[in-house]
Amino acid sequence: MRILNYMELKISSKSQNEAFARVAVAAFVAQLDPTLDEVTEIKTAVSEAVTNSIIHAYEDKIGEIIIKGKIYENFVVEIEVTDFGKGIEDVELARQPLFTTKPDEERSGMGFTVMETFMDKVEVTSEVGRGTCVRMFKTIKKRKSEGVEIEQSFPGGIDK
Repeated sequence: MRILNYMELKISSKSQNEAFARVAVAAFVAQLDPTLDEVTEIKTAVSEAVTNSIIHAYEDKIGEIIIKGKIYENFVVEIEVTDFGKGIEDVELARQPLFTTKPDEERSGMGFTVMETFMDKVEVTSEVGRGTCVRMFKTIKKRKSEGVEIEQSFPGGIDK
């Protein structure tokens, strides 16, 4: 699949940067003329991924978060959020709804579930002591104003 455009953003893992990250990604995706719902879903997924890095990867220290965005042909957007924090011991367990490593804090354990709900595909790779990379894909529907509304799809399909 051919990349039409890309961006990279590096932020420190301060909670103040979460809003900046989701707005920056929304501005990048805006070139595809997404619906308000599509933008909101992408912003929410990015917010969850960045918040996971801030809260879980680095806990009480400041680290680096890299956010990459790619726009592919066929209106497919890829957003990648990478941290270099403590990593996730069991990714499949961490992806279970309501799972949290911080039950004593007000954490819902729904971060990955929210990402999976709003995006077409979510991939998570992690290594303990080295960090985590979350790759999220979403296909933006082509608008009626551009002719016929068609359901774009990820070539070869997207398996959730």
